[in-house]
Amino acid sequence: MPTTLITNIASLVTNDPSQGDGSPLGLLTDAAVVLDGETIAWVGPAAKAPAADETHDAKGHAAIPGFVDSHSHLVFAGDRTQEFNARMSGRAYSAGGIRTTVAATRAATDATLEANLTHYLREALRQGTTTFETKSGYGLNTEDEARALRIAARHTDEVTYMGAHIVSPDYADDPAAYVDLVTGPMLEACAPHARWIDVFCEKGAFDGDQARAILTAGKAKGLHPRIHANQLSYGPGVQLAVELDAASADHCTHLTDEDVDALANSDTVATLLPGAEFSTRAEWPDARRILDAGATVALSTDCNPGSSFTSSVPFCIALAVRDMGMTPDEAIWSATAGGAAALRRTDIGTIREGARADLAFLNAPSHVHLAYRPGVPLVSEVWQRGVPLPA
Repeated sequence: MPTTLITNIASLVTNDPSQGDGSPLGLLTDAAVVLDGETIAWVGPAAKAPAADETHDAKGHAAIPGFVDSHSHLVFAGDRTQEFNARMSGRAYSAGGIRTTVAATRAATDATLEANLTHYLREALRQGTTTFETKSGYGLNTEDEARALRIAARHTDEVTYMGAHIVSPDYADDPAAYVDLVTGPMLEACAPHARWIDVFCEKGAFDGDQARAILTAGKAKGLHPRIHANQLSYGPGVQLAVELDAASADHCTHLTDEDVDALANSDTVATLLPGAEFSTRAEWPDARRILDAGATVALSTDCNPGSSFTSSVPFCIALAVRDMGMTPDEAIWSATAGGAAALRRTDIGTIREGARADLAFLNAPSHVHLAYRPGVPLVSEVWQRGVPLPA
């Protein structure tokens, strides 16, 4: 493939502290990037750029790594508009609304589920998301969980088995039997199609002992843990995540000092999902507290039909800066390099030699505009694996 020189970049977030200003963002001004197929071959000042087969003018725009959305639930059918309307009219959020989506998802054809998935992926890509994770969890029986994962695996390597989203309505009177199913026949059917295993450790879903059993069984089958932890209340989720070396503990809204210390002294990333708090009128996670303790933070959308129906990472960045105590620099890092850390990846979320050629360009002179101009569609151009998205 021909090499491509992208030049005339006003400011470039590399997430490589050896570049530019030496900050965690590795910010370069008047920058250029050379792509060699799917890979970044060179990064630096435009004045020092090597020759390439082709040249692309960035038109003085800012550039950032493609967003890494490390938490989404995109294999589903149906609509929960009525639930959202009721919640905005005063009804409290709880874990039980998932059952509505389960019924619709079970009834949907494979073609419908895949069409929905690709629709939201295209929507996210236009907004700069070049890597995404997505989960099962709306089938809650062996057949529908496995088919959700098969469909997802056609579109991403970051596939998560989440038969433990809630106790299946089929086992409402026997949660222990459902845990046996999730850790037995369902796991056997689903493990070949997934990289990760997840569980909703929360009142109304699974307690700490159940969550440990589910994640431990997944690890024994080669799946690495991640966990929905401490979203609606204080609980054992974060401590369990650290104990089992989970890649991420997701939500992290209700944390004790011991929870924060555990995250700070582990490799488990705290993945914050402000779209959920926005859509449920819940208490915001205290990102400032987690960051100041030294923990790694990721920002993701939690795109799902019930509690966070947004595919927009820029929107989540603006929320995190406005309501969660993050600086614009911290938010952009967390939505790129932080998301990569939550997936235990080093080839994405950064613009450096050898990384995957995923870039998003902003119709703005600086990445700060993502928080400064909330709601404005600033992403003007997206390159994924070295290929520009058609305009």
